[in-house]
Amino acid sequence: MHDHPHPHNEPDDPQNTAEAACDTEDASCSSCSFDPADLRVQKSQSEVEADIDAPVITRLAVEGVDCPDEAALIHQKLDKLAGIKKVDVNVLTGRVTIGHETSVEVATLISLINQTGLKARIFKQRGPGGSDEEGFSAQKKRIISVAISSIFCGIGLVIEWMSLAGNSVTIPIFVVAIIAGGWFIYPKALASLRRLQADMNLLMTVAVVGAAFVGEWSESAVVVLLFSISELLESYSISRARRAIQSLLDLSPKMALVQNGQGDFDEVPVENITLDSILSIKSGARVPLDGKVVEGKSYINQAPITGESMPVSKKIGDTVFAGTINGDGSLLVKVTKAYANTMLSRMIYLIEEAQAQKAPSQKFVDRFAKYYTPAVMAVALLVFVIPPLLTGQAWDLWFYRSLVLLVIACPCALVIATPVSIVSGLTMLARRGVLVKGGVSLENIAHLRALAMDKTGTITEGKPAVQEIIALNGSDEKEILRIAAAIDTHSDHPIARAIIEHADEKKIDYPRSEDFKTMQGRGAQASIDGHLYFVGNHRYAHELGVCSDEIESILSGIEKQGLSVVVVGHQTHDDCPGEVIGILSVGDKIRDNAAAAIQAIHQAGISTIVMLSGDNQRTADAVAKQVGIDQARGDLLPEDKIDAIRELLKSDTYVGMIGDGVNDAPAMAIATVGISMGAAGTDAAIEASDITLMQDNLEKVAETIQLGRRTLGIIRFNIAFALGIKAIFLLLAILGTASLWMAILADTGATLLVIVNALRLLRHREVPPS
Repeated sequence: MHDHPHPHNEPDDPQNTAEAACDTEDASCSSCSFDPADLRVQKSQSEVEADIDAPVITRLAVEGVDCPDEAALIHQKLDKLAGIKKVDVNVLTGRVTIGHETSVEVATLISLINQTGLKARIFKQRGPGGSDEEGFSAQKKRIISVAISSIFCGIGLVIEWMSLAGNSVTIPIFVVAIIAGGWFIYPKALASLRRLQADMNLLMTVAVVGAAFVGEWSESAVVVLLFSISELLESYSISRARRAIQSLLDLSPKMALVQNGQGDFDEVPVENITLDSILSIKSGARVPLDGKVVEGKSYINQAPITGESMPVSKKIGDTVFAGTINGDGSLLVKVTKAYANTMLSRMIYLIEEAQAQKAPSQKFVDRFAKYYTPAVMAVALLVFVIPPLLTGQAWDLWFYRSLVLLVIACPCALVIATPVSIVSGLTMLARRGVLVKGGVSLENIAHLRALAMDKTGTITEGKPAVQEIIALNGSDEKEILRIAAAIDTHSDHPIARAIIEHADEKKIDYPRSEDFKTMQGRGAQASIDGHLYFVGNHRYAHELGVCSDEIESILSGIEKQGLSVVVVGHQTHDDCPGEVIGILSVGDKIRDNAAAAIQAIHQAGISTIVMLSGDNQRTADAVAKQVGIDQARGDLLPEDKIDAIRELLKSDTYVGMIGDGVNDAPAMAIATVGISMGAAGTDAAIEASDITLMQDNLEKVAETIQLGRRTLGIIRFNIAFALGIKAIFLLLAILGTASLWMAILADTGATLLVIVNALRLLRHREVPPS
């Protein structure tokens, strides 16, 4: 569930001419001055252990991949090739990633893809702000094709409608319109025919040729024109979705000021900057790479990465992220992440990879389309053959109606409905500091009805502080604090750190304890000055048998205030009796927006919210009551949290778990959707969860749920709308009331409407305050 490949550093292309050299129709590479093998990307160790298990990975950019049909063509060409391990086609990035043996030549891969009517080239990673010139060129060619077809089709229709000339004039005009409009369609249709597997290009080509065959030249020209317009607009819409992803790269500058050996600063492209380089970040400038501040102090606007509305103070030792904006101060930053591994690049990588994971609704559509098109083609054949045989009606009449059915058989609106919606939702959430790992997670969160969450660091700020020290059995506060700090020097638990900080503030001199042993979910014990001491929670005190009525009363009073208790005592060993020498009350401040966030989550449709805590039940109940949580479960060990999630899954199919990403990873793995908070700069947290909130803002959960529900709603509407249009025109075609141009207009209109509807997600409104 959480096994995702890492982005990797690709070496620079050995020659800048590589792309141009291979960007030919036959892709033979015979005239290249370089060895194509040099362009293969040798896999990093993380990739070898990840999804594509192959010695070589080749990445190709493919022009014309705007629909799942084209992706299927690529798979059919490459999957059966000897030495191919895996082929991943990403429609919304126009990229094909191929894992293969060293014996497979790059030129062979390019040539096979080009045989489908598409155009492949070596993929070259572009820097921030880089333009996709090849994509623009392809769009320009499509526009020219459509423009020529439109002009000649328009001229032909005017002449025909006004009876200005006969067929000897109009037919050549319509032929030009048909050739120009189908310039990018016919090669794909021919490739489909060679494979004996129909796709929408072949269906349209048959319809166009068939209409011309029965003398309907004007309809033939209109059909190919409308279909080419549909293809152009679909390509534009896909390009817009791609640009929405790539626009995130524009957040980072292309150049950075890097300190040289003489102490001066040179302007260097960000992709050429190495780790540990020192960067100068001027006031008002964008941070080019992730790093740590080594000099200066300033406020950084982190909204592009985390979605935080207020600038964050940065001083020496603090982390800054590429794409964030420096305030009034000037900073020197030491680079900690190369360009390909910055948080910004990682966000883009995750979005691109995530949208390639098919959501449940998309899998349904793919299965449906697989049987729908052949079924309609069979019906079209029956419509052509059966009625004339039974009724004696003209063959050309029913041939025409069967052509209309072929046009209706194109499932384009259906198959494009889900992926465009998914990538729009993923991109919008990324802009708001929420990373979602794929359409599956986005759809799952739309179904959520129950949500579990950790207390510390989620409901509370995760920064506990000692509130009070109660001395017992003749001890004093300094001695209690000395013992507790000596034991906690071995622990990095938030409460342990709070005790040590308090001891340091009080200038208590404490030794480092020996024979330290942690008692998971309870506390710890260690030897100090030859005696065995312990620190622990209420539960541990009971297990050790050191709780008295007086101590029980003190603990109860502290817990009713929503505070955590730390019992400090002398543990029974040899001839020494065990006793409690003191109690510390430790408080973790509840987040200011926690109550509002919980209310917003309820309003977003979550009926049950459960807080899971290792703290005692009284403290858990007190915190839950303050913020409006439905249920609180305290005294939980890590394995108990897993059991709690499993229990929730018995009553609710979809259960989410919010935690800090690492400590709660087992519980998040069991949940339908794992959500980690405050994960900016924490790779482990991103890997451990399905959804990552880049800042500590619980209100983002409600917004994510709302956008997930909206995305799912748009997908369902698009699918229903596309199916409805198909059903209506299937009936009209059989009844003979639908013409070819009406059918293609309906198909084109449905495709455009579902795309426009999906792209509305890019303009998702802010969640109104509760």
